[in-house]
Amino acid sequence: MKSSILRIVLAGSFAGFTVLAFSSNLAAEADAAKVFKTNCALCHSADGSGDSPTGKALKAKDLRSDEVQKSSDADLTSIIAKGKTKMPAFGSKLSPEVVQSLVGYIRQLAKK
Repeated sequence: MKSSILRIVLAGSFAGFTVLAFSSNLAAEADAAKVFKTNCALCHSADGSGDSPTGKALKAKDLRSDEVQKSSDADLTSIIAKGKTKMPAFGSKLSPEVVQSLVGYIRQLAKK
């Protein structure tokens, strides 16, 4: 009897933690999408292609390209935080955690 109750409690706890972890991952992805739309889409387009008028004028990178996708997470983090050529630095505007979430979001753009 006690072991059955213990199994039920453990299974319920596991299910609860799984739901929380899954929902926090979805929330982080949604937050990254919102940050990207607010700060990056003007130049890189919503799909990351860089085909916006501003992106074309500035020759913004296609974030879905092999060149960008082969960059290390550290390189992408540095570019977002410190800027590069015509891209402004976002390190003072975005927390390191948000920058990391953007790197993850950029990785997902190539898969869409």
